[in-house]
Amino acid sequence: MSRRKEALGGQVSDADLRLLRIYRKVVECGGFSAAEVELNISRAAISMAMNDLETRLGLRLCQRGRSGFALTDEGTEVFDASLQLLASVEGFRTRVNGLHARLKGELNIGITDNLVTMPEMLITDALSALKERGPDVRINIRMIPPNDIELAVLDGRLHTGVIPTLKPLPGLQYRALYEEASQLYCASGHPLFDAEHVTGQQLAQCDAVVPAYAQTPEIKALHEPLKAAASATDREGIAFLILSGRYLGYLPTHYAERWVRDDRMRALNPRECHYLTHYSAITRKGAPPNLVLESYLEELERLSRPATTRSNETR
Repeated sequence: MSRRKEALGGQVSDADLRLLRIYRKVVECGGFSAAEVELNISRAAISMAMNDLETRLGLRLCQRGRSGFALTDEGTEVFDASLQLLASVEGFRTRVNGLHARLKGELNIGITDNLVTMPEMLITDALSALKERGPDVRINIRMIPPNDIELAVLDGRLHTGVIPTLKPLPGLQYRALYEEASQLYCASGHPLFDAEHVTGQQLAQCDAVVPAYAQTPEIKALHEPLKAAASATDREGIAFLILSGRYLGYLPTHYAERWVRDDRMRALNPRECHYLTHYSAITRKGAPPNLVLESYLEELERLSRPATTRSNETR
């Protein structure tokens, strides 16, 4: 009986890692064309790299052609395995870098959408301080839903993340950052936009957009009286529907401020229709030492202290 040739019988080389990194980016971008810009190499070079990787592994990883780009079953398994391998390689690199005074390596961070307009610029300021401490540090940010951030931190694809604190997971450590205020809004053109007094009954009769992502029981209770006529998977989607002039919806006040300032949105019954969302920075419990991550968390912790305390520390 003939024996099947064993793929990757030798060592995994730097060339193999390069091919796997190209493959990861192709999958994340959804095809060769979209990956050209991200990788800064030609489509022909990407195609050659994919052929080399398939030959090296002895597997067909993806279908490409006129019908579009799609992973094979083997391609999906190789992609998942490559994420673990590349995360382990990066973990090794950052751990070794911990032996040196100069920061080197990567910080992979996941952030929930639409936080950049928060008045408290803790994340931005902490990243700026990290870059000052380690000019060679490479910062990679992924804007993905909170559940995906939690999973990616747990399996090592992300070093840290910033998410709303809803239901803490036992494998994660949470560091409180700040609170985000939200209010109920309508836009110009909506029947309630120019109303002087708005009753709860009027609100209940209007079409509303509700979030299709996890919320605390307290926040869900505020949405229950509304007439749920649409949903959105993120705050930008909610803003789109509110701005149509046909829907009510809750938005963070810092995010809605630009439209309120331009008289395109109005908060309705702000004393009753409001809530707070608590945000935390998360890391994996028991993760290997990582000097880049530890330095970022140090800066985040320093910036989270009262201004008077920070002022005393610098004297």
